[in-house]
Formats: sequence, structure tokens, C-alpha cells
Amino acid sequence: MQFPRILGIECVGEVTQSSTPALAVGQKVVSIMGEMGRAFDGSYAEYVLLPNEQIYPVHTDLDWKTLAAIPETYYTAFCSLQQLRIVPQDRVLVRSAGSGVGIAFAQLLKAQFPHIVLHGSTRNPAKATHLQAVGFDEVITEADGKLQTDQNYDKILELVGPATLCDSFTHINEHGIVCNTGQLGNIWYVNDFDPIIELKNNSYLTTFYSGTMSQAKLDAMFDYIWQFNVKILIERVFTF
Repeated sequence: MQFPRILGIECVGEVTQSSTPALAVGQKVVSIMGEMGRAFDGSYAEYVLLPNEQIYPVHTDLDWKTLAAIPETYYTAFCSLQQLRIVPQDRVLVRSAGSGVGIAFAQLLKAQFPHIVLHGSTRNPAKATHLQAVGFDEVITEADGKLQTDQNYDKILELVGPATLCDSFTHINEHGIVCNTGQLGNIWYVNDFDPIIELKNNSYLTTFYSGTMSQAKLDAMFDYIWQFNVKILIERVFTF
């Protein structure tokens, strides 16, 4: 990465100038990742210059503040939700429930399945009241990378990542699914991983990476938000 560099890996806005007829001036658009803010200047500015292939038109009546809260966080949560193949009878756990993706996942899941069992884990028990307020039915404490519970789950969204992945499989039910999406534990790889031993109870491991962006997936997310009237939580709004 070369400095100076304008940061920002996601944005919403309107096209003001374009090199392709597919992106007309005034079109409302979203962009995520694609080395924005890393290989080239990103979105923390009034204007951002992006490759055409990573600019996605959106058709929505959401206000700008709400739309700005969606892209990277809700897209990651939505696609992880699809990977988990959740049904109403499932018991679901989100590890690192207090993260942005964890809270977005709760909004998406509870909008479709308001009565589903949803638990969230956190290293900080003081977050329990807030997590319950945003949709988690029970909050599980984590200590030293271990869930402080004997409960098991059908589906687990693993946002801490490789640091706690093996522990998640000790809490999975028969034929359950763990989706490893986050790496909030600051460990990128699972060393000495024996899948025959670690993938307990005939369970399944999947993942989602938000760099795998497509117009179809983005459209599906906005359709889901509209269909189930998903509540988009906004933590703070800053002025430019």
C-alpha cells in the first residue's frame, strides 16, 4: 500500500461522470471492496473514482443515511445467512455477536424468522443488555476462546474466525453448519487442522468472503430487506 491514500472500502452515491452507458449520470449505486481504499483512493471523500466493473446500480427508496449503513456489513451478513441454510426450527449462534456483522445478521434473521432461537456470544458480559435489545434471545460469555456453555446449535456464524473455529465445532448438532466469515480473533489460519477429528457430528464447514461481489447477490439482499422489512440499525451519523 502506498501513501498518501484516501481510505474507505465501501460507498453509496450517485454517478456524476461515467465512461459507460450502463452507468448513467444520476444513477444510484453501491460499491464494495475491490481494493478501494487500498490499491487506489477510497470512499472517505466527496467523490470516489472506481472501476466500472465494481459499481453496482441499486433501485431503492431508502434514505441516504439508511442506504449508507447497508453495503459491506449487511451484504456480508446476508450472504453468510444464505450459506447457513437456516430453517425455522434451528438453534442459531453468532460468535462475536456485538460486531457490526453480528448485529446485522440478527436483524436479517429475526425479520424472516421472528421466533427462531438466536444466541450470541461475547467476551464482554456488559454487552448482554444491548445484544438482547437488538434481537438475541440469550447471550453466551466467551473466555479464552471457549464458549462458557454446554449448549449446542444447528447453525453457527463464526465471526471470531480461526482462533475459535474448532471450539465452535464442539457445540454443533448432528449435520449442523458452521460458516466462518470473520477473522476478528486476529488469527488468519487454522494450523494442524484435522478435518476428520475437528468436523464433529457429521457437520459442515462453509465460509463467505465479501470480495465475491455480484449484482445478483446485491439485488437479492435488497429484495430481502424490502420483503421482510428488515430494520437497518444506525449507530452514529457523521457530517462531512
